[in-house]
Amino acid sequence: MNPRQLLETYHLLPKKSLGQNFMHDPNTLDKIVATAAVQSSDTVIEIGPGTGELTVKLAEAARQVIAIEIDDRLETLLADRLSAYRNVSVVFNDVLKTDIQKLVGTQPFLVVANVPYYITSAILRHVLEMANRPQRVVLTIQYEVAERLSAKPDDMSLLAVSVQYYGKPRLASRINRAVFWPRPDVDSAIVRIDTYAQPPVNVPNDDAFFRVVRAGFSQKRKQLRNALASGLNIKSEVAEAYLHAAGLDPQRRAETITLEEWAALTRIIHEQEQA
Repeated sequence: MNPRQLLETYHLLPKKSLGQNFMHDPNTLDKIVATAAVQSSDTVIEIGPGTGELTVKLAEAARQVIAIEIDDRLETLLADRLSAYRNVSVVFNDVLKTDIQKLVGTQPFLVVANVPYYITSAILRHVLEMANRPQRVVLTIQYEVAERLSAKPDDMSLLAVSVQYYGKPRLASRINRAVFWPRPDVDSAIVRIDTYAQPPVNVPNDDAFFRVVRAGFSQKRKQLRNALASGLNIKSEVAEAYLHAAGLDPQRRAETITLEEWAALTRIIHEQEQA
């Protein structure tokens, strides 16, 4: 049965408040698993199993699947649907309130998910900022957001900088909205992020780096000198001196700055503040 028939059988309707759009196309589901390069030795965290369409595909490919589902109305449906798969466990909880580290321990793992579009950024932060982050993250997200993840200067965003700091994003495939039920208003994409063991730039620590980056993007339409001054609560002439020391034009805007330039600026500010 497809997701619509399954939900009708269990007398359920999709919840708009949870951004529920259930994928039903077998070819697209296979493409997600292939993009994630799931192996028989892998542990996979799936976010939002829904009616279990992708869960079944993952269970057939992986050693272990841990699915995290916020909608406990689906408990009976998923228990019935996944009863034949002993390598699957379902945790009913909000993924943003779930300690994934406790679920996987220190073992390597992947994250694969068809996520609600309205919390894409929050989910990416949650899984990428873990101490033991996943080796790969493969998500089905809104196409425009997928494009932004792999943006280049002059079109960077705070989200793009954050993702590219933790891993290498790649837009693997565009997905037609017709593969979902209910059909969303936008097209989607499969994105793969291969995470780094260490950040690709030299910074004192993650917190110092993101403090500077967030300040730079705090007033995106303003020149970097003014955005930094406001975001770091310093005088504009101090911000300008920091920028000059890092070899940056104070009149540039945050969306033009590369990861390496953010790192250089972070080192300058950190050194000055520690002096």
